[in-house]
Amino acid sequence: MSTSGRRTFRAEHVGSFLRPRAVHDARAAFAAQKLDAAGLRAAEDAAIREHISTCLSLGIRDLTDGEFRRQYFHIDFLKHLSGVSVQKNSLEQQEGHIPPTLAVVGKIKHERDIEVDNFEFLKSIVPRAQWNGIKVTIPSPTMLHFRGGRKAIDEQVYPDLDDFFQDLAAAYRAEIDALYKAGCRYLQLLAYLTDPKMRADAAARGEDLATLPHRYAELINKAIQSRPQDMLVGIHLCKGNFKSQFFAAGSSEGYAPIAEALFGKLQVDAYFLEWEDQRSGVDFSVLGARPAGENARPYLDASKTVVLGLVSSKVGKLEDKEELKRKLHDAAKFAPAGLEQLAISPQCGFSSTVHGNSITSDEQYAKLRLCKEVAEEVWGSA
Repeated sequence: MSTSGRRTFRAEHVGSFLRPRAVHDARAAFAAQKLDAAGLRAAEDAAIREHISTCLSLGIRDLTDGEFRRQYFHIDFLKHLSGVSVQKNSLEQQEGHIPPTLAVVGKIKHERDIEVDNFEFLKSIVPRAQWNGIKVTIPSPTMLHFRGGRKAIDEQVYPDLDDFFQDLAAAYRAEIDALYKAGCRYLQLLAYLTDPKMRADAAARGEDLATLPHRYAELINKAIQSRPQDMLVGIHLCKGNFKSQFFAAGSSEGYAPIAEALFGKLQVDAYFLEWEDQRSGVDFSVLGARPAGENARPYLDASKTVVLGLVSSKVGKLEDKEELKRKLHDAAKFAPAGLEQLAISPQCGFSSTVHGNSITSDEQYAKLRLCKEVAEEVWGSA
């Protein structure tokens, strides 16, 4: 069941946006030690103010800071947990687009708030009536295990992985509690779970693919178990997003291999799923997937929202509005609560890393405008 009973907005987005040139310049100056941390943050603040102003002018209801303060969507959060070390993180490697890796070298602890200051800044520039629309996006706790598995976690520190998962969930609960106390009512996690290649890599390092999605669902559930009833939690199942390329890919099976864990086990309120093209799969029947048995209920609870990522964040060309509406109605045939539990968004962020996708700033906002127009025509409001 949905914990909060609250729906997302009908027109949504995943959260990251192209970094303005001023942010790139400030980041380069900071790396060259020509700008201090306060100067970098001031440049980010200015860019975020302009971004929020644009979103408000377009009538966008879910508001993020565009992830302008991050280089990588997951590293810039996870590296702040005690016990996590960033590897291969030289400026030259970043410019060569070799992403840093993370290793667990000590006990995982939440020793200081990570996103609270950023949330507080957004509150200061968003009208009070729209504070509930401020969305904080963070990587799922699964991201600290999924990329490296057992080899990335020091066996002397965590001889038993169950202890690692317990400490990781506790650290997330502390951050989520701090965000809630600051006023955050909308949290979005991001995870990888569906790509065939990554699943094969996980199997090669000894993971049991039949149980891993369930173990991840349990980890996420423990991480969010203390959030209050009025905090909405969504999860984005990402298939990769780097300079308009795909790190991950869909398959003919789509989300079917993880349907039970995804829809039946995860105690989130909303799913942000990529469904914009053949790569992601165009079969919506998984929304009605159910256990064996003629009278079995679908895994997907009717109280939960599915945000269909039907609009590409990787190419500038706008999708056909009528085709988008047709897909929404096709999906509604399988969703337990029909059209009522659906929403629309771009399939992923516009800039999951600092490098950004191969589109323009105007094009990214046009994509949001398109989602809003479709939502208004389908549901009567965005």
